[in-house]
Amino acid sequence: MAMTKTQVMALLKENQNERGIAHWKKKPRQLKSFGIGLTQLRKLAKKIGKDHQLAGQLWKSNYYDAKSVGLLVDDPKQVTREQAEEQVEQLDGGYLAHVFASCDATLAKTPFAFDLACEWMNSEDEVRRRCGYTLLYELSKKNPRGMDDDFLLERIDHIQNSIHDEEMWVRESMLTALMGVGKRNKKLNKAAIRAAKTIGPVDIDYGDDNSCEPLDVLKHLTSDYIRQKLGV
Repeated sequence: MAMTKTQVMALLKENQNERGIAHWKKKPRQLKSFGIGLTQLRKLAKKIGKDHQLAGQLWKSNYYDAKSVGLLVDDPKQVTREQAEEQVEQLDGGYLAHVFASCDATLAKTPFAFDLACEWMNSEDEVRRRCGYTLLYELSKKNPRGMDDDFLLERIDHIQNSIHDEEMWVRESMLTALMGVGKRNKKLNKAAIRAAKTIGPVDIDYGDDNSCEPLDVLKHLTSDYIRQKLGV
């Protein structure tokens, strides 16, 4: 039985987290929040199930949690490029970008995801570039047509040469993409490691969130697991 928006909002309220709400209120934001963590939101989304119409209704909510669930329960077969372009303009300054383009994102499962990532990585809009590289990370786990080694080597070079001149959150998504691409095969692993060494430390300010640190790409790409997986 499909859930209604009212039922989903009630479910979110039942699962609200007072500590999360207090943390949310530390900064002025346009959206309200039930303070629910992403791990819990993903569990709730699985319980709700895929529903394109419901996703659209939840996206119109003024609650971060409801918008996030809307992104998670959307149907990739029904999402259009027009919808993606509308939503990327409404990411509340990029705060919803992580759920929008990563976290096993619905958007990355659409048939146009690779073309969109290519377009957005070269966009003049900061949020689109951020989402483009985050999509590239998600797609690095798949094999979309056109995403061959030559394309990914070019991206590695571009990241190496431009990351320090980029906006902060684009830098973060570039690191994530570099890590994902470098895990695909020996050739890309070698190139990504070389790029990560050339890039060196990347400045990302997470504010008062002491639990976050810039991604250590080298650590991930040279781990025993990856070395064994790729035979390097």
